[in-house]
Amino acid sequence: MSEKYLVQPDLAYIDELEGLGADTLKKCFQCATCSVACPIAPEDSPFPRKEMIAASWGLKDKLQCSGDIWLCHECGDCSDLCPRGARPGDVLSAIRYSAIKEYSQPKFLANAVEDPKKLPLLIAIPGLWFALLAFITMTAGETMTKIFHTIGIEWSHGGHGIAQANFFSTWFVDLTFIPLSICVAVVFGLSLKRFVIDIHENAVAEGKTDKKTIDIKALLQALVSIIPVVLKHDKFNECEANQDRATAHMMVLYSFIGLAVVTGIFCVVLYVFHIPGPYSQLNPVKWLGNISGAALVIGSLLMIKNRLAKKDQVSAYKDWYILGVVLSLGLTGLLTEMTRLAGYAEVTYFLYWLHLIAIFNLFAFLPFSKMAHLVYRTTAMAYAEYGNRK
Repeated sequence: MSEKYLVQPDLAYIDELEGLGADTLKKCFQCATCSVACPIAPEDSPFPRKEMIAASWGLKDKLQCSGDIWLCHECGDCSDLCPRGARPGDVLSAIRYSAIKEYSQPKFLANAVEDPKKLPLLIAIPGLWFALLAFITMTAGETMTKIFHTIGIEWSHGGHGIAQANFFSTWFVDLTFIPLSICVAVVFGLSLKRFVIDIHENAVAEGKTDKKTIDIKALLQALVSIIPVVLKHDKFNECEANQDRATAHMMVLYSFIGLAVVTGIFCVVLYVFHIPGPYSQLNPVKWLGNISGAALVIGSLLMIKNRLAKKDQVSAYKDWYILGVVLSLGLTGLLTEMTRLAGYAEVTYFLYWLHLIAIFNLFAFLPFSKMAHLVYRTTAMAYAEYGNRK
């Protein structure tokens, strides 16, 4: 006998999904075309039909603890073939973002990132902070240099020519972003712990796995095994409607990887070998940084172009916020480099100030923005591999 389930519709949840881009949800009449059309849905309990049913009934508890909502790559095949224009891909995108808000803590930050009225505040807070750091660097640089050198700490203020460290001390910038990165990692860690427990309990309840407890070692092995799938964007390439999205996504992904490598190398060069920047343009690491920055700009512009070209695709604030942050990050980084080489000191320092604000928005609000899907989806794919879902 099948397990009984008491349906308790959450009307507020339905309204929330509609506000996040699922305003076509009520057009669905459960024909199952979407699940038949999806090329990447698992054969056992495929999506997105069951998710459309749950969303129509406002079954928040069943949806937000489901790993299947993350296996969808929003390729658009289901939306293109839906005879009613219910756009299941957009509905699942809204469900995923709602889940991000549910798992992320603290809630006030999740709500602030979602609210366009809070955008000036999200920009102003880091803007004022970095302006303060610039003031301290410029007015007290020499004094601070003597103090730090006295206690044996390398200080990068006071280089010759145009150097960002002359305006924003490298030490101050690192003291901002290193603790910030640790906090973000802790937030993700706590969120993912709840997330994995929930999707496992949901999988057990729905009969998708017979493993009563999670084997952490096996789950980590599954995570390692799906990394090549993520890096090659195999799932994107299985789709038909939006295959061109794979190129833009890969450009952005690899540009971030490249920029992370460059940052790590120059961090070692500065703090271990005590060689401050700016570094020669002939340096291969600079080549990697410049190529990665250009790829970030091109990739984000392609994403914007693809989204604007899809007139029938729902684009909510959550989509434009993260695209704006990524594009701003790439543009301000490249323009800072170009104006420094051209000798425009004031313009360089202003653009670097904007660049730091963009970096802060990317890192500080990463667990609360749409980009958090990279972490949640990768985890869900690893769990699906761990559970042998094909």
